Amino acid sequence: MTYTNPILTGFHPDPSIIRVGKDYFLATSTFEWFPGVQIFHSTDLVNWELVARPLDSVEKLDMRGIPDSCGVWAPCLSYDQGTYYLVYSNVKSFDGMCKDTPNYLVMAKHIEGPWSAPIFLNASGFDGSLFHDEDGKKYYLSMLVDHRHGKFFGGIVLQEYNSKKKCLVGRVHHIYEGSPLGITEGPHLYKRDGYYYLLTAEGGTEYGHAVSLARSKNLLGPYETHPQNPLISAAKDPEHPLQKTGHGDCVWTESGNCYIVFLTGRPLSKLGRCTLGRETAIEKLYWPEGEWPFLEGNTSFPRTYIPELPSKKEGPFQEKVRFAEGIPPSYQSLRISTSEDWILREQNPGFLTLLGQESLSSTFSQSLLARRVQHFHCSYTICMEFSPNSFQHMAGLVCYYNTGHHYYLHMTNKGIEGEGKVLRLSKTDNFAYSELLDPAIDLPTGKIHLRVIWDRDKLRFSYKVEEANWIEISKAYDGSILSDDYVRDGSDRYRPAFTGAFLGICCQDLTGNKHPAHFEWADYQELTVDL
Repeated sequence: MTYTNPILTGFHPDPSIIRVGKDYFLATSTFEWFPGVQIFHSTDLVNWELVARPLDSVEKLDMRGIPDSCGVWAPCLSYDQGTYYLVYSNVKSFDGMCKDTPNYLVMAKHIEGPWSAPIFLNASGFDGSLFHDEDGKKYYLSMLVDHRHGKFFGGIVLQEYNSKKKCLVGRVHHIYEGSPLGITEGPHLYKRDGYYYLLTAEGGTEYGHAVSLARSKNLLGPYETHPQNPLISAAKDPEHPLQKTGHGDCVWTESGNCYIVFLTGRPLSKLGRCTLGRETAIEKLYWPEGEWPFLEGNTSFPRTYIPELPSKKEGPFQEKVRFAEGIPPSYQSLRISTSEDWILREQNPGFLTLLGQESLSSTFSQSLLARRVQHFHCSYTICMEFSPNSFQHMAGLVCYYNTGHHYYLHMTNKGIEGEGKVLRLSKTDNFAYSELLDPAIDLPTGKIHLRVIWDRDKLRFSYKVEEANWIEISKAYDGSILSDDYVRDGSDRYRPAFTGAFLGICCQDLTGNKHPAHFEWADYQELTVDL
């Protein structure tokens, strides 16, 4: 089947897009995953390559201790007079009366960097963006957090940014309260045909999500909402394959055509559960001079196939990583940078060594490297060596959503005195831990291969020793618990859930002595649906 959307599969939400000459660059949120912000490059708006991850140091992004689904929210990428600008939030807290949402700006002459030290802007809201007006002035926009009377979403505010002083200056202007859809955030501002157009995300990040548009002849308003708002939303069509459509940004081609990128989710069924997280899609806008724009289909429902755009590159996707050769950019760590504090490249030739740190429940120091799940049908296989001396030494293959939701196929020891190596499979569901293998499986010394096959909502685990045959572990397990929808709905209280499922390698030493595990390779493969 020919399709265009999503253009970025797996966890790639909150897209921000620009064009510089013939090149398009698109930035997405990374939340608690380090390095922060992923920037992709394309020349055709459909086929994208990861080229930069700007927030690559603790100076730019300190996330130790932040809760799940906090960290980097909704970056905004812009370009003006030979300089790239990136605005981002580093959200520190979510629960409670107020939210801690410091916002920063970094700059670079080249998209690959180096990127400057961060400039603090403010902490009064999130989803910031930088607008470069025709007169050379720059303005910072964001939503306003209003904690009074449980309101939270306080509309969109604007303040001038002074490039020489490197700070916001002058009065804060409240320019837009939002449409009746509410939950107004993610502002982007454009100047076109004498109007300032204000694009926002509304309706929340779930199935009521939408892209809204307003305009004004005056930068400071008042702004009139699109008469057929929302511009994009699948909220009225639960059968539509692209759900949760919202949080968009516009870009114009060299020929003057306008396209909009936006986030979307593809649920496994009518019950929801988007295991691939929130992805990035694209649509074309019909935008007559001086008039309101509409989607090409003259509805608010985006298309899965955009005939005006080129085809996607064909063929099943595969990424086999030999860790001794380096960690590919598709892999990220949790909250902390990759460093010699927990990663060694030469301790065991041909292997990458992870030094065990804190548990999978930690929001501080985990020895974990993982990549996004990008296909409904895929497999992930690793080859490793590990000699645990205690049941508090663990290492293996993890299927991860957040600190409270993951599966872990791992090697460990039977006791605390080196009684023997065993294989265990554990599940953490809504922060409740359970063992899924009883008894644990005895293992010999030497290399071990671990594998998971992910078939939509089913996880099937297996293992093998050296050249032996694969041994499947009993039954299939529910993979849909590793989704935004389940994390929100399965809790006794609201928990932010904005990321997606990951597959990766990790190592824990709960004694605190950094016991090592050695990983030779990992192989992620897109599979056919006939499993």
